[in-house]
Amino acid sequence: MTDTQTADTAVTSPRREATRQKLLDAAALVFAEVGVDAASVEAICERAGFTRGAFYSNFETKDELMLALTERVAGEKIDEVADRVAALQARGEELEPGDLVRRLLDAAFDKKQGILLTSEIRTRAMRDPRLAKAYIEWQANLVERVGSFIENLAQTYGFRLRVPATEFAGLILQTWEDTAAFAVMSGLDPEATHTLVNERTARLATALVDPV
Repeated sequence: MTDTQTADTAVTSPRREATRQKLLDAAALVFAEVGVDAASVEAICERAGFTRGAFYSNFETKDELMLALTERVAGEKIDEVADRVAALQARGEELEPGDLVRRLLDAAFDKKQGILLTSEIRTRAMRDPRLAKAYIEWQANLVERVGSFIENLAQTYGFRLRVPATEFAGLILQTWEDTAAFAVMSGLDPEATHTLVNERTARLATALVDPV
């Protein structure tokens, strides 16, 4: 490879990544607004401000974009929860189990758009084996990571879990997602949705923990 080729790669690679991320941002908005099936490549490109050529230079199909979006959403949620765990441990506050879970999940709480997007991904995964595999792996990774956070926090705060940490995490996350979806279907505003999710996850966490 020549010096010129190396320089070109260094210049175009970040630009291509920026284009890819803008397409993912646009797809997240369009999918949440009209659903995956109704979302066209043209609508995604228009929202992102790119041509179809830009789309197909980054993704072969809309399904491939959906897989990439699923991976990105998963990574963002895990990073947000990890940051909150670090902040909680640094502050060293005295917290009850319900408050601890609320603080832990607050960082990654989805607004309506995020809730709709997650529901769209899950619905699509029921019909698409490739996306189903990616979604299951995403969920398993999320549960495992949150489970490890829960286990560490339980030791830090002196809580005894009534179920294994990964099972605890799975139950909390499932309640979180189901309650958020129910709140959107019920027409609750963001504040009421947030309150309902907090109440249900905190109540479940309290039931699953025995203070030492």
